[in-house]
Formats: sequence, structure tokens, C-alpha cells
Amino acid sequence: MRAGRAAAEAGIGRETLRYYERRGLVDAPDRTLGGHRVYTPEAVARLRLIKSAQRLGFTLDEIAGLTEPRRRDGGLQAGARAKLAQVEERIADLQSTADLLRRALAAGCDDLDTCHETPDCPLPA
Repeated sequence: MRAGRAAAEAGIGRETLRYYERRGLVDAPDRTLGGHRVYTPEAVARLRLIKSAQRLGFTLDEIAGLTEPRRRDGGLQAGARAKLAQVEERIADLQSTADLLRRALAAGCDDLDTCHETPDCPLPA
């Protein structure tokens, strides 16, 4: 299939498809005599896999590393553990922020200057 259809089936844009090729995340496809790229169903599956990994929070660099055939650092298991630790840390940070916002609401803060001057202000100096 041609680039537009492959990109559409994978849920990405054509430029994204070309970018993934330049990054080496997807093999360069064969070309027709007219120079059009021709993608296989396997290439589309690979594109979907990349998008799934991105939804899990992996960067393109991390995805490239996780798909190298000769990994020596634990592969997907190690990568997933590291990503989970990052996500859990981010969740803890967001929970702290939410708690601080709840305390600010409970203190009745209407403006930062006034709230900061009151003893009940939960906002850090």
C-alpha cells in the first residue's frame, strides 16, 4: 500500500511516517517504478506498535532502544520497569499538587498576595 493509506491505517500522518523512516524506526519501503513508496502490512503493524509504545509514555529514542535485536540491558522488561517508576513518580507529584490545591481551596484563597500573607496559606513561599 502507498504512504497515505499506510499512515492512515496506522493512525499517523505521512510526515510522521517519513520521520519514523529517517529515525530508523521503520525500514525504508520498496518503491514502485514510479518512485512511490510501497508499505507492507507488517510495516503498518510496526507503526501501530510504535504508537502503542508512545501511548505508554515511551519516547522515540526509548522505542528505538526497545526494538533493537541485540539488547544487553534487559530489553522491554527493564524499559517497562523504568517507565513505570517514572509514571509512578509523576503520579505522586500530581497527587501532591492536588493536595496543595485542595488546601488552598479550603483556606479560601482568592488571590496569591493576600493568601500568602495569611497563616493558613498552604502555598509554599
